[in-house]
Amino acid sequence: MTSEPSVEHATGSWRELVRFLPDVGRLLWRLAGDPRVPWTAKAVAAAAVAYVASPVDLIPDFIPGAGQLDDVVIVARAIRFLFRSAGYELIQEHWDGSDEGFAALLVVAGIR
Repeated sequence: MTSEPSVEHATGSWRELVRFLPDVGRLLWRLAGDPRVPWTAKAVAAAAVAYVASPVDLIPDFIPGAGQLDDVVIVARAIRFLFRSAGYELIQEHWDGSDEGFAALLVVAGIR
């Protein structure tokens, strides 16, 4: 018998996500400005930020759930590319979020 997720758990997950997203935005911004990051990785970081900020999406945001899926996929692919091109240590250096947030970043990037 499986138990249903609690409202408190769901609310906590949303709170964690709301805290995680600005950390990812700051990470992308900092990596785009770091001279040690290859220009291709900077372009990918800047493009991901621009896409998420843009009102034009592949899947319109008014479609519940699916509307944000394209943003998530774009950011996840950008983070994966940044890990490969900029390196783990440089990304960890620029991360100012929590340790749990960094672990989530690794999962999003497909590292763990």
